[in-house]
Amino acid sequence: MSERVSWEEYFMNIAREVATRSTCDRKHVGAVIVRGKTILATGYNGSIRGLAHCDEAGHEMENTHCIRTIHAEANAIVQSARHGVRLEDSEIFITASPCYDCFKLIANAGINKIYFGEFYREQRILDHAKELNIQLIDLSI
Repeated sequence: MSERVSWEEYFMNIAREVATRSTCDRKHVGAVIVRGKTILATGYNGSIRGLAHCDEAGHEMENTHCIRTIHAEANAIVQSARHGVRLEDSEIFITASPCYDCFKLIANAGINKIYFGEFYREQRILDHAKELNIQLIDLSI
């Protein structure tokens, strides 16, 4: 019999599965917001609801980034808002560390712990997380 995975591995595995719904082929990212070992919301990177996705319409590039997509973390936070789910004192599992804008959304939503599967680009979040007492946990190790 195989060993049971930890809660952190379990939720990160779910975030990886959520990422398979991503519609921007430049980077597939998934996010899962959790409180008390209960999933509150999920999100993946994709275009604005009702608009064609990158894999259909092409990329909208700005400074080597595709800006057509809404990031996974933002989509999970928006999903929570649409369904009236409060996020204070929750945790988020993301397949890649958040960009600076998503980090700001996460902080203002009251999420106090960020698990990520790979560090992706943004050094500023390290200092700000420390200042705000938001835990950043690297699960790539």
